[in-house]
Amino acid sequence: MAATPGDTATVNKVNVVGDKVDYMNLPCPIPYEEIHREALMSLKPEFFEGMRFDFTKGLNQKFSLSHSVFMGPTEIPSQSPETIKIPTAHYEFGANFIDPKMMLIGRVLTDGRLNARVKCDLTDNLSLKANAQLTGEPHMSHAMFNFDYKGKDYRTQLQLGNGALFGASYIQSVTPRLSLGGELFWAGQHRKSGIGYAARYETDELVATGQVASTGMVALSYVQKLSQKVSLATDLMYNYMSRDVTSSVGYDYILRQARLRGKIDSNGCVSAFLEERLSMGLMFILSAELDHRKKDYKFGFGLTVG
Repeated sequence: MAATPGDTATVNKVNVVGDKVDYMNLPCPIPYEEIHREALMSLKPEFFEGMRFDFTKGLNQKFSLSHSVFMGPTEIPSQSPETIKIPTAHYEFGANFIDPKMMLIGRVLTDGRLNARVKCDLTDNLSLKANAQLTGEPHMSHAMFNFDYKGKDYRTQLQLGNGALFGASYIQSVTPRLSLGGELFWAGQHRKSGIGYAARYETDELVATGQVASTGMVALSYVQKLSQKVSLATDLMYNYMSRDVTSSVGYDYILRQARLRGKIDSNGCVSAFLEERLSMGLMFILSAELDHRKKDYKFGFGLTVG
């Protein structure tokens, strides 16, 4: 039996009521510093030049040791338009402790640098993250402490660092798909301060973000998920003080045993990054960057075991 106009109006009314947003039960947004997360994962993998080998050995369920070897050129500053590179090589030893409520990671390099990273859940909602680097070079050692609080529909962060660096950020869900936030910082050593704002819109098919800061930075990104395995991404970086602008477009394709990411930017640089799982615990990596304008071509390959 066909529906009458009165029945149709009743159905539409029910749908509107059913779709009504419950603003008292909004989802918790992602941290402010990670609003461009999907675009960064697709467009900016860890490109490298040369050869690298990473080996991780688990001693038990929580503790493991790692060894890394890298051989390849390093760029040095030059007034010449051509890129100057010198051959380098280093070894890195690491120790990792990973627990559901605590993570400790340490790295020692052959050039004398010591890197440490800590993440600790102080309560169910409050966590502490710390990063530090110690080196023999003057004024190159630094440390940073972050206190993150996760609320029901918001997140806030307090940041403290050496050189009288203070920062704070806050992000709030205003609808089930839209979150808005802001940040401020003060660098006492350099007598600089800044404030910024950000917005993030997310659905099952796309993620769109925008960020602007008083330092002159404007960052926009967009990720379109074509399927569970394929996504396209683009970003735009603009500095309205220096008038510098760059943009890029790329793809992220996840295969059964491999992941392929690539991009091309407005400077004419074409990049690709391939990770392929050869067997359980063995990963093969290929990296390539072709900058035709600077005539700078970078190729790298590596193996990850463990």
